[in-house]
Amino acid sequence: MKRISALCFLLVTAVASPAAEKLNVVFVIADDLGWGELGCYGQEKIPTPNLDKLAKQGSRFTQHYSGAPVCAPSRCVLMTGKHLGHAEIRGNMQAKKLLPRYEEGQYPISEKARTIAQVFREAGYATGAMGKWGLGPVGSTGDPNTKGFDLFFGYNCQSVAHSYYPSHVWRNSEKVVINQKPIPGHAKQPEGEVKLEDWIGETYAPKLMIAEAEKFIADNAKKPFFLYLAFIEPHVSMHPPKESVEKFPKEWDQEPYRGENGYVPHPRPHAGYAAMISDLDSYVGRVMDSLEKAGVADRTLIIFTSDNGTTHPRNADSKFSVGGADAKFFNSTADLRGFKGSVYEGGIRVPMIARLPGKIPANVVNDSPGYFADWFPTLCEATGLTKPEGLDGESLWPAITSGKNTAHTKPMLWLFPEYTGQIAVRIGDKKAVRQGLKTKKPGNWEVYDIATDRSEKKDIAAGSADVIQQAEELLKTEVSENTIFPMEKPAVAGK
Repeated sequence: MKRISALCFLLVTAVASPAAEKLNVVFVIADDLGWGELGCYGQEKIPTPNLDKLAKQGSRFTQHYSGAPVCAPSRCVLMTGKHLGHAEIRGNMQAKKLLPRYEEGQYPISEKARTIAQVFREAGYATGAMGKWGLGPVGSTGDPNTKGFDLFFGYNCQSVAHSYYPSHVWRNSEKVVINQKPIPGHAKQPEGEVKLEDWIGETYAPKLMIAEAEKFIADNAKKPFFLYLAFIEPHVSMHPPKESVEKFPKEWDQEPYRGENGYVPHPRPHAGYAAMISDLDSYVGRVMDSLEKAGVADRTLIIFTSDNGTTHPRNADSKFSVGGADAKFFNSTADLRGFKGSVYEGGIRVPMIARLPGKIPANVVNDSPGYFADWFPTLCEATGLTKPEGLDGESLWPAITSGKNTAHTKPMLWLFPEYTGQIAVRIGDKKAVRQGLKTKKPGNWEVYDIATDRSEKKDIAAGSADVIQQAEELLKTEVSENTIFPMEKPAVAGK
């Protein structure tokens, strides 16, 4: 009898072990976080102890790029593994512009678009998303539940996410009212005292989202899970809680932000911006603590990155950028050129940290290039799942796990029809850029050697005919027609 019991135990263990050993994935994406805004990337004014700790426990990447220079298309590239030449969503368009039946949300990805979350769910993973979606309204073909997530909690629409005290958030298809008196995401106050309390509401949405993430980890600790945390910090409006703002020196702020560059006023804009990044860092710490408490930290791959670069300037008469941000004060782009909305390095080069004890080397700085199109094949390889055909990216898993600098074998491509129309192609260490493609006078090709000139100060196009030819040939084969987000290829637009 004892032998039979022992045999049964071994059989049950053999069946149960593969599921128990499946790798969990937590993918954290910040919103408009600049390349130089974390301590481990050189930030000197804003403490980010949890992210710095994550970098020490894992590897920090210096040449990682987002999928696009703005929110929705960047997330589309991430979720579908298609670069901007093939991505369905190539700009920040509200769904109601072409689909008036939807009151909120961005233009949806189609029914045929396949996401990494769908692959995880089909493989038996619990799938959760908290934060900002931006790839289709509730009930549309881009609904997060339709696109692979068992649980979605947060902002379906990125415009609603301009307020940290909105009227509602979504739990799957349920609209959850959280503020009877919501705080608007946009306002101006040209005169008078700007008071912090005037822009603080009853319920702070990010607190609900991080609590939901902690619960998801606890609830799913005994089965494999994929958790996508699309936090909204530090995207303006600037709405951080008073206690977060008061952590930073009063002498930082000699004048208020009055909303002259959009979004809402703030009496202490420097402290307010730092508070948002500090809060973001605290959420990462809470996620790490939750994984430890659930006993799954050592078999959970954590990725941290940002959807694009830091907030850009708007009004030359104001010392502040959009929403009261001040990239110069915080050295947010370090020495990179450009901001959010630009295909120069400052708009698309983003922080990226990867941690998995025993598999990803600790305290390593890795210069391997990569971008959002690579995450679909990377996560498939990391978890042993079969990747779909037709992905544009390549797996970064060998580079991530080896700790060695590895070349990106495929060119990286960004075709961005907004902000006057832009294209960038990185081939090896050379990067070709064209601007103004939707204006009457499109710019000429520019070429930069990123290995020696990451600030993109020296245009070497005159001696780089081969690079330009490669870029134009690539665009002929790697750009599909997109009637929703149209833009002529530069080889045509430049004639």
